[in-house]
Amino acid sequence: MAANLAETDLYEPVKALLQAQGYQVKGEVGPADIVAVRDDEPPVIVELKTGFSLALFHQAIERLKVTDTVYVAVPRGTGRPFQKSLMANKTLCRRLGLGLITVRLRDRFAEVHLDPAPYAPRQSKARKERLLREFARRVGDPNPGGMAVGKRVTAYRQDALKCLKLLHENGPTKASQVAAATDVPNARRLMADDHYGWFERVDKGIYAITPRGEQAVGEYAEQMEGL
Repeated sequence: MAANLAETDLYEPVKALLQAQGYQVKGEVGPADIVAVRDDEPPVIVELKTGFSLALFHQAIERLKVTDTVYVAVPRGTGRPFQKSLMANKTLCRRLGLGLITVRLRDRFAEVHLDPAPYAPRQSKARKERLLREFARRVGDPNPGGMAVGKRVTAYRQDALKCLKLLHENGPTKASQVAAATDVPNARRLMADDHYGWFERVDKGIYAITPRGEQAVGEYAEQMEGL
């Protein structure tokens, strides 16, 4: 994206897009960057910015006080980072009831990716059940809100820590005994899968701790105390 790019570079392509749909278009009417009118329909407002930003969405939300037909327009970038940003901001626009336009500056091509519409959220029953299941299985509150995903102590990790703690205290143990003593029904599968590299099978149905598991005992000592 050119460093000297200006919002006015987007104006003519967006204006041409709207004119092709039968609108009369004028720039900088009141607080709006673009206002378009067609017959007796509600006005269309477009807010221009050189990139997605919080300021852009703040301005667009303000324009919703005037009309339900509000678009944001930004230059169209290239590559995977822009595509990812476009998808994320398209989702945000949908939730806010905004439309989304991009302008490919090399040939002044303006494209509508989303039209304004009332947001009707659809909840995922499976995701909600998964969330509540994780909440119910989690012992205590081991994670301060806002921490990195990779460092979170999940219910699965807590189950693994229970098995680790028992093997650390008792030495090599049958999986069935680990399951009974820790109240982790899937202890055998958990230790066999060995997601964290803490466990090894030393005999049929018998598991012990690996050197990496011994290291984890020290790293997770505080969490293991409450299990």
